Amino acid sequence: MARGDTQVTEPLPEGMVPTAPERSRRVWPWIVGFAIVAALAVVAWFAAEALARQIVTGVVREQVRTQLSLPADQQIDVEIGGTVIPQLISGTIDDLTIASDDVAFGGVAGDVTVTAHDVAVRGTGEMSGATAAVSLDEAQLRTLLSSVDGFPADTVGLAAPDVTMSMDLQLFGAAIPVGVALTPSVAEGDIVLSPASLQLGQSEVTADALRDQFGGLADTVLRDWNVCIAQYLPAGVTLTGVEVAGDVLVADFDVDGAIATDPALQQNGTCA
Repeated sequence: MARGDTQVTEPLPEGMVPTAPERSRRVWPWIVGFAIVAALAVVAWFAAEALARQIVTGVVREQVRTQLSLPADQQIDVEIGGTVIPQLISGTIDDLTIASDDVAFGGVAGDVTVTAHDVAVRGTGEMSGATAAVSLDEAQLRTLLSSVDGFPADTVGLAAPDVTMSMDLQLFGAAIPVGVALTPSVAEGDIVLSPASLQLGQSEVTADALRDQFGGLADTVLRDWNVCIAQYLPAGVTLTGVEVAGDVLVADFDVDGAIATDPALQQNGTCA
């Protein structure tokens, strides 16, 4: 062929034709499809999780209202720690927190929060244990302290970290008010209120000064006050701590896990 002639291009053999772009075009729809299926699976999981959480919290609320004879409109907050579905499959709720305000027990009302651990969702309803906190405002605390013989419950106030009250001491026929700040503590399952400071008129005084002025009458305000709460609580509930926090008195409790199945632990105690 002479120089300058046009060279004829022969077609490539069939096996040498590039095919990668076609494979790429065929693969992408599979990848997109898989992504869509995965996204739908995630949505379905969260939808099922939300439904399971709603059902469990609803059942818990109904059981609490029934067991405590609470009004149908009583607000009860329920929180379940972690993902619900795996816990339902395992048969145990790891952490379950229930809270409600103005819960009445034995003539006394308070705001109650209970956190239960390892709660069985099938069978006997066993749990490994629980903790509880009961908060009382001034009015609720006055109701509790009105059961203590000789305690001036109508004068009670809260001034963190103490409970306050006042009593009148008689001197030469005159009633002299003495203000007392009482520090709360726990002893043998009782709340104990111990004098921390004293106020006579506008001045703070010592216990010795009060005895010098009033003699044996001073012992009326210098004593510890034991507040028995066993009559309000099941035997499986033990008082572990008490403090004044802000404008409420908060009592902390440990709950025996066997209380769910042992009738003896469900019975309220008595006060001597």
